[in-house]
Amino acid sequence: MKRRVVVTGVGLVSPLGIGVEENWQALCAGKSGIGEITRFDTSKFQTKIAGEVRNFNAEDFLPKKEAKRNERFISYAIAATRMAMEDSGLVIDDSNSNRIGVITGCGLGGLGILESTCHTLNKRGPRRVSPFFIPMMIGNMAPGMISIQFGAKGPNASLATACAAGAHAVGDSFQLIANNVADAMITGGVEAVVEPTCIAGFNAMKALSTRNDDPPKASRPFDRDRDGFVVGEGSGILIIEALEHALDRGAKIYAELVGYGLTGDGFHMTAPPPDGSGAIRCMQAALADAGIQPELVDYINAHGTSTPLNDVSETLAIKAVFNSHAYKLAISSTKSMTGHLLGGAGGIETVFTALTIYQGLMPPTINHENPDSDCDLDYVPNVKRKSDVKYAMTNSFGFGGTNASLILSKYTNE
Repeated sequence: MKRRVVVTGVGLVSPLGIGVEENWQALCAGKSGIGEITRFDTSKFQTKIAGEVRNFNAEDFLPKKEAKRNERFISYAIAATRMAMEDSGLVIDDSNSNRIGVITGCGLGGLGILESTCHTLNKRGPRRVSPFFIPMMIGNMAPGMISIQFGAKGPNASLATACAAGAHAVGDSFQLIANNVADAMITGGVEAVVEPTCIAGFNAMKALSTRNDDPPKASRPFDRDRDGFVVGEGSGILIIEALEHALDRGAKIYAELVGYGLTGDGFHMTAPPPDGSGAIRCMQAALADAGIQPELVDYINAHGTSTPLNDVSETLAIKAVFNSHAYKLAISSTKSMTGHLLGGAGGIETVFTALTIYQGLMPPTINHENPDSDCDLDYVPNVKRKSDVKYAMTNSFGFGGTNASLILSKYTNE
């Protein structure tokens, strides 16, 4: 008998702000976190915009000495974890540390320190490379440092499944608790790659928006005039627990995790199958895992990247899975406001999905101004919507054809 798993704490660092309240208010107000890149000179770049985290001070969450030794993505993950732990009220000590683990997703790790170290190596030689270079770069240092900071000694892993990494991390953590391998998990995603090589690389692929003259309007999922995604950064972390573990300590419950699906497209390095077959099987797997019919889903937090290919493919997949119900459920892409956090996307979007259920509010898809005939579903255009959401799905699809879908439900004691 699998155990029920619930969300008891959430933490957010994103282009919309620091902390859950600031993020949620901005999200529901339809505020964009996209602006001009400030981290480097973009004069030679086609894309000059991104969703940067503003006003973040690592020393607010870490001792000064440790803050200096962590790459930005590690600090974001620790900050979001500290918020989530405080929110949940979970205490880790010798009595339970072996049953509490950490799994996070991250696509590229410390790209910034890699760039700067390559520059140092080429200009000043190998003896000038920092001994902290490797620990600051590798993606698994996010769950590693979270474990060290908070004393979680259970399962520990980092997933690098591109844009599905954060959702895979939550799903794998969910399964560990359901199967009684752990009692609680710290999980989610993180990314911080607003760096020259990242922007240049995605520009070379023609994947990014070049709407530089109006950054807040650049990310426009499912809109006819979308021209690519916008890179975002930050971290979304959840504390998830076995239901009995949460009830025993009187924890607040945001939502229940009930389904997880993951598939591979087996099709193309960067493009989804035109018929959405990989996404179809992924959503179907999540529904089967949850043991519910498609008609019970009220809301989908879509992958919705604002790219010409993804938005059509995902729309087709939703229609194939939900049939006529596809036109009755609500869909929104919060990437319209945060940009695309790559490996961190599944983390913040699972947090947003849990909050949608808990608050009874569906965030909008902003910049949905010109309907696309190929994207003809209800994308909650431009304005938030009150709704009693009982079941919600969140999708994350990554390069290499790796897919993840999670289903959350309103918690009931039945």
